[in-house]
Amino acid sequence: MRILVIGDVFGRPGRQAVRENLSTIKQELSLDMIIANGENAAGGNGINVSTAKELFDYGIDVLTMGNHVWDKKEILSHIDKEPRIIRPANYPPGTPGRGYGIFNINGINVGVINLSGVVYLSNLDCPFRTVDGILNEISDRTKIVIVDFHAEATSEKIALGWYLDGKVSAVAGTHTHVQTADERILPGGTAYITDIGMTGPLNSIIGVKVDIALKKFLTQMPVRFESADGPFQFNAVVIEVDEDTGHAVSINRIFNIEY
Repeated sequence: MRILVIGDVFGRPGRQAVRENLSTIKQELSLDMIIANGENAAGGNGINVSTAKELFDYGIDVLTMGNHVWDKKEILSHIDKEPRIIRPANYPPGTPGRGYGIFNINGINVGVINLSGVVYLSNLDCPFRTVDGILNEISDRTKIVIVDFHAEATSEKIALGWYLDGKVSAVAGTHTHVQTADERILPGGTAYITDIGMTGPLNSIIGVKVDIALKKFLTQMPVRFESADGPFQFNAVVIEVDEDTGHAVSINRIFNIEY
């Protein structure tokens, strides 16, 4: 099974990058499933009903989220109705939505888990213990499990990769919007990458207009971040998984630029 995981889709340019790249990539790579992080899909902050529908219409099967999941308030009443949107599982009990899902892809169950890091981010439940509980729940339902770990600290991401080696098919990092060149198959058969990168504006500071982000750094005054325009990048990884064992066979980065 070939699964594409797309890095943080940022605003309108990110959605445009998905629209203009995804169908060709899906055909060329014979993809079976497409997962994307959509927590920045609406204007660079959060997701709403219309942007989620747009991304699903482009062929994305599952949208994972992160620390911006609640930035658009309408998602609070929608997320329980849409099983294809997965928010971090380590939010406290009673939080709207779900932290994982199992999806039937061509007759094969695939588990998708979303976790948030806690280093330099919100003080949520422990992602390590949270994922242990989920894996205990779903172990008899699927061998293929993809984890989107939305985290700031590289060390925390690498630690979770090693912790889950042999227990899941892949641990793919998101959140920092910069693609890392450390993709590999860990000894136990888990595909790992620290960060998939960002699908959005190329000439930007992690998606934001350069002049606005620079003003923030130089003055430390409040500014309103806006999505940059112009050329865009499409960042993703394609992971090939053995359907019988759930172990990853390969992981390869994609970094496309459209001018």
